[in-house]
Amino acid sequence: MADHYFTAAPASAAEQRELIVQVGGRDVAVVTASGVFSPDHVDTGTRVLLDHVPDPSPGEFLDLGCGWGPIVLDAGIRGAAAGTDLRLWAVDVNERARSLTAANAVALGLGSVHAVEPGAVPSDVRFSTIWSNPPIRVGKAVLHDMLSTWLPRLAHGGSAYLVVAKKLGADSLLKWLIEEGGDEFPARRVANAKGFRVLRVDRSA
Repeated sequence: MADHYFTAAPASAAEQRELIVQVGGRDVAVVTASGVFSPDHVDTGTRVLLDHVPDPSPGEFLDLGCGWGPIVLDAGIRGAAAGTDLRLWAVDVNERARSLTAANAVALGLGSVHAVEPGAVPSDVRFSTIWSNPPIRVGKAVLHDMLSTWLPRLAHGGSAYLVVAKKLGADSLLKWLIEEGGDEFPARRVANAKGFRVLRVDRSA
């Protein structure tokens, strides 16, 4: 069976490659590999997300489904430039993705990135900011379970930004978020570009 980017332990050869990508407003060198999501470039959805989010708030930051790391690297570079006190977490079920994210963070001087499997995040950590290009292709039930697990871990006053392709159900996901979140976790669409929606979920202060 072929590996998917949400495979925990890819069986395929890593086939590492070096890329120059733009994250945090800079062109930087990163290492990617086969068996992870979008190994040849920063995918369009992630680029739309990064183009439409404000700088992360001070505190705990989560990149949910980190792949090789473009989202958390962007946040770390922005935070460093602004002097923002960030504690960076990058979560992925794919061990190869976590290894790449950790290596890329160190290479860019962002050694404080915790690239871990989901169960390794301490249960008392609450996030001021969550950014995610969630793995839509895992299926609706798994996606809803993932978001139901992580969105309640927003700190009061914190915000999550998700990017989802319109053709892959962004509008139906927003409807579900609104219904599930109610007044405590209000959700809305904040951007629409290149066939993608950026959705924002806040936790009431």
